[in-house]
Amino acid sequence: MTEDLKAVLTKVPAVTLGFWIIKILATTFGETAGDTVSMSWLGETTSAAPTSFWQGGYLIGTAVFACLLAVLVFVQIRAKHFNPWLYWATIIASTTAGTTMADFATRSLGIGYPGGSVLLLSAVLLSLFVWHRALGTISVSSVHEPKAELYYWLTITFSQTLGTALGDWIADGPLGYLGSAVIFGSLLALIALAYWRTRISHVALFWAAFILTRPLGAVVGDFLDKPMSKGGLELSRVGASLVLGLAIGGLILMVRQRAAPSAKDQTA
Repeated sequence: MTEDLKAVLTKVPAVTLGFWIIKILATTFGETAGDTVSMSWLGETTSAAPTSFWQGGYLIGTAVFACLLAVLVFVQIRAKHFNPWLYWATIIASTTAGTTMADFATRSLGIGYPGGSVLLLSAVLLSLFVWHRALGTISVSSVHEPKAELYYWLTITFSQTLGTALGDWIADGPLGYLGSAVIFGSLLALIALAYWRTRISHVALFWAAFILTRPLGAVVGDFLDKPMSKGGLELSRVGASLVLGLAIGGLILMVRQRAAPSAKDQTA
């Protein structure tokens, strides 16, 4: 590979089937790991939970994961080339931070799932709008310079948080966890069909799919660790997180990933 070719490679992976499988596993891991910290370890859902949200597990968990995310984004931006381990570690940090941030917004602040979902959808759309206005594209092909990387990770964090609130909202209704998983999985299948069969912008379809993988992961994660009385399997949050983490690590090792090529002339 020539130095000129290396210079135009982005620091995010090419969008393949393997990318989507790891992404869904990462979002499921984010749900179980986020709940492990804020609910189990920090006692947010126990009888001893603090009454003030300023001392609550959701806020503390958000602070912990947000600091970790900030460090990883900084390292990701400073990196010279695409590194799959660094990239997926940053994705996992964003999805665990998204879990605790969404729970803090919808529960501790009391705005509920509808209010949280609307607020976070607005944040995602605003981030994409500002990104497009600044660089002329919201394609991952532009993620080879610091400014684009900042917009990319900001949008991803908002989308992960939105996905958590949306997944919890739908799952708390009559559909339950499995019914919600079917709905979100079907929507992703429709997006895949639109990608191959229509002329809808592939960039728009990518972001729609990226956002929808998060509520899918949220409801699957909740199905694994929530009580049986609420329709879950009541598995150990720590155990489920460990198994998911090992699966993600194994896939990163087995699935060959390459950097997405830069296409500066691609716009959305």
